Amino acid sequence: MRRTWQTYHQPATLGAALRLLDEHRSAARVIAGGTDVIVELSRDVKPTSTLIDISRIAALKGIRADDATITLGALTTHNDVIASTACVEGAFPLAQACLEIGAPQLRTRATIAGNLVTASPANDTISALVALDATLMLTSLRGTRAVPIDAFFTGFRTTVLEPDELITEIRIPRLSDDQRGLFIKLGLRRAQAISVIHLAMVLRFDGTTVSEARIALGCVAPTIVRAPEAEAFLNGRPLDDRACAEAARLIAGDASPIDDIRGSAGYRLMALERLAADGLARLGRGEERAGWPSRPILLDTLSGTPSEGADEPGDPDGTPLATIETTINGEPMRVTGDATRKTLLDLVREDAGLTGAKEGCAEGECGACTVWIDGQAVMSCLVPAGQAHGAAITTIEGLGASDGTLHPLQRAFIDTGASQCGFCIPGMVMAGAKLLDERAAPSTDEMLVAVSGNICRCTGYRKILDAIGAASATGAAVSS
Repeated sequence: MRRTWQTYHQPATLGAALRLLDEHRSAARVIAGGTDVIVELSRDVKPTSTLIDISRIAALKGIRADDATITLGALTTHNDVIASTACVEGAFPLAQACLEIGAPQLRTRATIAGNLVTASPANDTISALVALDATLMLTSLRGTRAVPIDAFFTGFRTTVLEPDELITEIRIPRLSDDQRGLFIKLGLRRAQAISVIHLAMVLRFDGTTVSEARIALGCVAPTIVRAPEAEAFLNGRPLDDRACAEAARLIAGDASPIDDIRGSAGYRLMALERLAADGLARLGRGEERAGWPSRPILLDTLSGTPSEGADEPGDPDGTPLATIETTINGEPMRVTGDATRKTLLDLVREDAGLTGAKEGCAEGECGACTVWIDGQAVMSCLVPAGQAHGAAITTIEGLGASDGTLHPLQRAFIDTGASQCGFCIPGMVMAGAKLLDERAAPSTDEMLVAVSGNICRCTGYRKILDAIGAASATGAAVSS
């Protein structure tokens, strides 16, 4: 068992979390979705013996919107944004960025605030929020301060966030009728891709003429940067072919990329200029929303809409969690001792003795560890076991009926020969079954999205898709 932390706090209130932060400061780390923190701890990056899990704090949940502003609570996930009509209508570049991040099992858990705190220039949502001119609310026991997003980042993976502060809200000016926005990402594959470059643009129009521009660029500098020369050039111009080409040239001129494993500096500049020109032309034609799915795949049947933070288990005072009481495959389970120091994957395999979920990468890349937690498909290698407290877990062993009858998708995997070596198959089945809960008759594209977070070592994806299609034809949807 990998023990990367010793003490696990799960405060139920914001006040308790802030008191813990004030007490521990840099000696502790805050965790919510865990998709960055667990990976960093496993790599001994910013190691800590103390985790403060804020995922049970109702005050940090939910999306609120009025005519002028969209406010994201600090626990807003990428799925929450994708599923929010207000965000898709009023903060479209952010919704686009959220749909590009990772895979569905990561988007169910990863938070927008976590993306900001990690502060990598490759984090897609940051450029969207910069283009949208967001403001971050930072809270400690000393009070709350508002920080414009342009002033939040101080360097590569560094911010103005103090050790005793939390991001509690992200406030986004709602796109008005005379504004259009777009997010563009270049990755090396269709899913689970760290950006080679990404950019976001929000333009205000006076008729066909640009009256204001905000352009943000990612993976081309130590932080997300603006493109001031291009922004100034576009002001007062219509977006004809000549203007788009010249603005794109200026955008590339505002970038200073490096060579790395994902691409050379020269390739980044060439791609940036061409993608920027295309994006500007799309904005000029009003085609920025072309291709957006009317019902994005979430692999989440718990809500399907942004959560509003009902009361959940958690300690009012934030005392260390010593016992995990959970339900696994319908059976109650109570574990103590080392359990709070594990990932959910280790809890399921070691304490529950359920070895169907596999560890393939321990980084949320392969999907072999996929299970369901409260109706959401998740990468269990990135979920701290403490988040199973008070939750309902479903593993591959509990997918079928209580009498031992296989789930229709399990039967379809056998009938179509999709099981292959079997290592990745539990994760594939759990992702596919959650898709069938969400869509009774998914399209091929929807199947591809659903399993985009799952890697098959045998490269037999065709039979896997055949199995999902066969199961959908038999009416495989089950209650979550």
